[in-house]
Amino acid sequence: MPTVPITESAVSIDLTPRFGGSSTVQNSPIAAAAETVIATVNVADFAATAMVAGVRLQGWAAYTVGGSGTAATLRIRKTDINGAVVVSSGACTVTAANLVESSVLGADATPGVGTYVLTLQITNGATNTTISAVHLSWSNF
Repeated sequence: MPTVPITESAVSIDLTPRFGGSSTVQNSPIAAAAETVIATVNVADFAATAMVAGVRLQGWAAYTVGGSGTAATLRIRKTDINGAVVVSSGACTVTAANLVESSVLGADATPGVGTYVLTLQITNGATNTTISAVHLSWSNF
């Protein structure tokens, strides 16, 4: 219990410019072993909202691993498939034909772009991997 009573409320503060996300699946199925964009978000009012410490990013995906797949790597990149990697899950062991889910959480301390992408790459994938669901969200602080 705080020693000083809380007397202020955040009810009237509009925080909507600070949070956003997308659950739209892009590019499913993804081709064999190629790293592929599976979700994209645009940070609303990127240039107009003050960012003190950066952008927090969270990505999640559920997918059925393609034939011969042995590992999955989920990444969040700046701008597009060629952008700098903000965070990577590293190669996590998966089994072909299984439905699995993966997540990745990171922060961009030097946000210079208003667009982030979630990518998936299946190591040794011989056939396509099907994306069931995704979510890529952001909050700036």
